[in-house]
Amino acid sequence: MTRKANITRKTSETDITLALDLNGGPYTNATGVGFFDHMLDALARHGRVGLDVKAQGDTHIDDHHTVEDVGIVLGQAIDEALGDKRGIERYGYGVVPMDESLARVAIDLSGRASLVFKAEFKGFGDDPAAIGKFDVQLVEEFFNAVAANAKMNLHVEVPWGENNHHIAEAIFKAFGRALRQAVAITGTDVPSTKGAL
Repeated sequence: MTRKANITRKTSETDITLALDLNGGPYTNATGVGFFDHMLDALARHGRVGLDVKAQGDTHIDDHHTVEDVGIVLGQAIDEALGDKRGIERYGYGVVPMDESLARVAIDLSGRASLVFKAEFKGFGDDPAAIGKFDVQLVEEFFNAVAANAKMNLHVEVPWGENNHHIAEAIFKAFGRALRQAVAITGTDVPSTKGAL
């Protein structure tokens, strides 16, 4: 089992190619959204996966389509790379402190899509929450797209945190660690009493 996937998605809003290697490898992410590239690098580094994302999108409008569509493609790649999921651990859990912030992420590669996202980002006065020019609402949009397309249960919780950059980075790192655990090969059978996931 190669545990690799290459996915292309081209729409009127985005043009994305993504290569994923669950066995590890280098990561190079160039989406045109600087902060998002930083988060994808953190996910790959702490997930110990190879990840190469090239994206062009209508960022002159905003970053929404690019971030969401990368989430769609990453979810599809995870699903494809896992095949029939034989031998995987299936469940993964990651906890990452980032200075004053703490993120907890749990994954079940169940074949059923569900996202629970409990994280609050901080706005300033009348200004919406942002990290530089990056709209923090896109963090949840990204993980919703990943969960839906990877067919995973994904629970994200930030019980405390003040700095938006730290909150987001802790989430992406915790997701990477949870994913690494969930996709680890620890057996030879499909980890379900049903015999299929």
